[in-house]
Amino acid sequence: MTSESVLDGNALAGLLGEVFSFEPTATISTCSGCGSRVPMATWSVFVSTPGIVARCASCEAVQIRVVHGPLGRTWVDLSGVARLDIAAVD
Repeated sequence: MTSESVLDGNALAGLLGEVFSFEPTATISTCSGCGSRVPMATWSVFVSTPGIVARCASCEAVQIRVVHGPLGRTWVDLSGVARLDIAAVD
C-alpha cells in the first residue's frame, strides 16, 4: 500500500456516523453461533446482570453485551453477531 491509500481511523467518522444512526430493533442480525437471521427485537435480553446481555432467540448464544462504566464510558461487545443488515432510513 502506498501512503496515499492509507488513512487513520478518523477517515471512518462520517461513514460510521451514518451506519450507527439506525433503528436497532428493525435491524436483521445474523447469529455467529447458529446462523439464524432475525430482527434484533426477537433477542432475549437480560438486564439483571452487571450489564445487559442479549441472546439469540434460536440457539441462546450471546449476541451482544453492553456495560456502562465509570466516567460515562460504555463497552459494547458484538462478537456474537456475524453481520448486521441495516436498512436505510428515509
